[in-house]
Amino acid sequence: MATEAAAPSARTPRSAGRAAADGVLPVAVIVAALVVLWYIAAVALNAGIVRDAFERAGTPYTTEELVIATLSNDRPLLPAPHQILVELKKTVIDVDPTSKRSLIFHGWVTLSSTLLGFLMGTVLGIVLAVLIVHAKTLDKSLMPWIISSQTIPILAIAPIVIVVLGSIGLRGLVPKAIISTYLCFFPVAIGMVKGLTSPDVLSLDLMRTYSASKAQTFWKLRLPASVPFLFASLKVAIAIAIVGAIVAELPTGAQAGIGARLLSGSYYGQTVQIWAALFVAAAMAAGLVALVGLAERVTLNAMGARR
Repeated sequence: MATEAAAPSARTPRSAGRAAADGVLPVAVIVAALVVLWYIAAVALNAGIVRDAFERAGTPYTTEELVIATLSNDRPLLPAPHQILVELKKTVIDVDPTSKRSLIFHGWVTLSSTLLGFLMGTVLGIVLAVLIVHAKTLDKSLMPWIISSQTIPILAIAPIVIVVLGSIGLRGLVPKAIISTYLCFFPVAIGMVKGLTSPDVLSLDLMRTYSASKAQTFWKLRLPASVPFLFASLKVAIAIAIVGAIVAELPTGAQAGIGARLLSGSYYGQTVQIWAALFVAAAMAAGLVALVGLAERVTLNAMGARR
């Protein structure tokens, strides 16, 4: 009996390791396939540029030399993965983080406006959701406007907002944060409306039976029920907030930020610089989403939710 009881626990670490391997292997295979396809695309897209350079110089070349040259071109149409890694090493590891050549410096500038915009957008979205749920007239009058606001392209509205705010003396962090707020309040508002209205009729009737007020129903039933919906919306909102901050940097001619790096790379044809900046932005988004996910797990565990 003791042996039989001990057997499952003895197999547990091995089972956990096998489960982890089963989860990592498919991801590794997909990443490897994407890298191979990326190299093939880089060779195909850059071959024309390299071939023209060889022909203008009157230099004979072999297929091997052509392939090598396409993967080491200074200004490729599509940089190879190793070129982006080299650029990231030069602009993240090899330079002082406070230098304007550092992507850490530019990333922090963008991150500052992202976090401020995310905070304002979260507060605005929650407030709008609470008002919509508790006032039926706002549900019919305000909700259509909230949805319609997202049909306006951010590339069209960002320059207008930046110029108008700049004319009244608001420059720097706040205008960029407002663009992020404009993008990220929407998923928060929609998710919170869904969450606050998620309690079923029986639960609401039970609160009425207890003679609970609207405030008590909100704090003890509606708000706890909305927490999973809120965090799902926050994961979307934080990623969109980064997009808003980068887009807001483009029409201002900013000297710092991921958007500024994208602009300078576009002006001078430095595609490797552009892709490196995009990778940093993607890493920032992934890290922020992971932090929101961690906050979600901690919050739900504290609430005693079943996972």
